[in-house]
Amino acid sequence: MKLAKFECRGSALHYRVRGHGPYLLLIHGLGSSGADWEFQARALEGRFRIIVPDLPGSGNSIPVGKDQCTIAGFALSLWALLDHLKASPVNIIGFSLGGAVALEMALGRPERVLRLALINSLCSYRIDSLRKWLEARVPPMLVRLIGMRRMAWLVAMRLFPNPWQRPLRERASAVISAAPVSSYLSMALALERWKSSDGFATLKSKTLVIAAEYDFTPLPEKKAMAAALGAQFVVVRGSRHGTPFDSTEATNACLSAFLSDRALPHPDRWICDAPPVVEKLSLLAAMTRQQIPDH
Repeated sequence: MKLAKFECRGSALHYRVRGHGPYLLLIHGLGSSGADWEFQARALEGRFRIIVPDLPGSGNSIPVGKDQCTIAGFALSLWALLDHLKASPVNIIGFSLGGAVALEMALGRPERVLRLALINSLCSYRIDSLRKWLEARVPPMLVRLIGMRRMAWLVAMRLFPNPWQRPLRERASAVISAAPVSSYLSMALALERWKSSDGFATLKSKTLVIAAEYDFTPLPEKKAMAAALGAQFVVVRGSRHGTPFDSTEATNACLSAFLSDRALPHPDRWICDAPPVVEKLSLLAAMTRQQIPDH
């Protein structure tokens, strides 16, 4: 999957395109990059033309100015990329911060979005509870106090606490610690300031909300969002915030069914992955060596 570059809004947006079929945009989360969609891209590329960008300031993409580092700004940049690629209509999947960008895109141009899937995301990250305050303010505080590398390790330990999840922990720590500090802090602040519009009635897309049982932000808020969006709602038992990584089988099965307009798998399959097999561990090792960008 070759890395390409698109000049947009004062930044060089890097992206990858792979597979064949209807267009599918995958939007990563905070401290991550497009490379982290590998498990989903491999499962879906046989039926979809997958576009995987690095958001500005993430992965290989160049940061934008502070005034452009907003969820709405990221949405505009990705629409510009899709226009450049003549990708319309499109299916969109967003994880965490990427879910906020995905929802912003769908609300902005509802006629161009066929299906929308949001994973461990909310329709507002503005602080209205102690839990949201802790999630928004503690990681940036830790970056300033102990540095990016140590903060990344703490986040990775929290994301993947089980002994058998060590490869996931190590990869998450390496990826997050590689993120430029200024970009990480700016993107975290952009997310905290974001709230979607109330125009859910304008959405035309079929919608799916996937939520982890033990996500860091409130599960009832995700359930309410799904109801407001008229979305199908999946709760993955045992998963924490990194559902696309700790629950690849459930995530891929649900996304594959949703994108193909089939019935979702039985709730018995909505469960965190068992201890990973050697093949998955080997893939993780290869991703760690090949995909972490230099900064």
